[in-house]
Amino acid sequence: MATLTKKTLAGFAAAGAIALVLSGCAGTAEVAEEATEEPAETEETAEAPAQLDFLACAVSDEGSWEDASFNEAVYRGLQQAEEELGVEIRALESNTPEDFAPNVQATVDEGCDVIFGVGFALEEALKASAQENPDMVYVAVDGDNTVDGEPLPNVKSVRYAMFESSYLAGYTAAAYSTSKVIGTYGGVQIPPVTDFMDGYYYGAKAYEADTGTEVTVVGWDPEAGTGDFIGDFAPNSATSKSIAASLVEAGADVLFPVGGDQFGAASEAIADAGIDGVMVGVDLDIAATSPQYAPLVLTSAEKRMSVATFEIIADLSSGGEFSNETYLGNLANGGTDISPFYEFDSEISQDVKDRLAVLKQGIIDGDVDPLS
Repeated sequence: MATLTKKTLAGFAAAGAIALVLSGCAGTAEVAEEATEEPAETEETAEAPAQLDFLACAVSDEGSWEDASFNEAVYRGLQQAEEELGVEIRALESNTPEDFAPNVQATVDEGCDVIFGVGFALEEALKASAQENPDMVYVAVDGDNTVDGEPLPNVKSVRYAMFESSYLAGYTAAAYSTSKVIGTYGGVQIPPVTDFMDGYYYGAKAYEADTGTEVTVVGWDPEAGTGDFIGDFAPNSATSKSIAASLVEAGADVLFPVGGDQFGAASEAIADAGIDGVMVGVDLDIAATSPQYAPLVLTSAEKRMSVATFEIIADLSSGGEFSNETYLGNLANGGTDISPFYEFDSEISQDVKDRLAVLKQGIIDGDVDPLS
């Protein structure tokens, strides 16, 4: 079981990552045109918020808080709350599923004011604890809050309509692809994973319908419910690379690995094949948060868990009443979207960009079904 500590994420090279956790910084001091003996002004820093008597805690899914995926996204929200709101935070890492229950119990023993459980796999441990501790409040990120069909009064479910942003990502991938074969694969075949893959598939098929150009999606068939899965979320495993290589061999020049950090494995498969291939990121803005992959990241389907994490803490720490009503992140509320194209911006035509904007608004308005 991990030790209760305030952690810091080392190695965030991207400026976008830093911006998520800082409340702001002042401009540089002015320097007199003529030299004087007066000391130069020092750079101003943002005033730290008053310390609040509020403890926000989180337990990770398997892997570290630096997983370039959903664990990291939630931890960014915790960091932002610490920096901007003045709350205290605790973050416990789970190395294996056996750590889930002890880590959740540790947050109970610590007397946390809110406990976040990250990931589908953690929901059973979280719900069991919630039933044993009805006076404490919990948030199941990517998890369910029901027992026998009834929602627990002290557990909030945070979910995401990832098929919406993934639809836009699939359309973009199909438009960019020169082979008109794109691929996807997942960690484990569960809804939080296949939601991405479904949207990606149907977005590519929307491009096919718009242009009359046939697009093949390998690695997932949503109608048959069959596809390629690693079997776990271990980052950049040999199995992950093997699947990515098989998709490239099938002709795919755009890969969408949905299983946490699989970008090392996918990028190696692309490099080994010697193709001009790219990837679509998941969960975070991968080009910004993992800049070593930026030259290969066309865009990312972002699951903006940091936003929901911060907003829930902000509400509760300011005296707001806890609600077990499910939060659904979607395109309409900004809980999900695709990332900027960055280095690939000039390679995506304005016609495609305009069409993506129309499709996005259509999904928000209910005129476009991203699952058909």
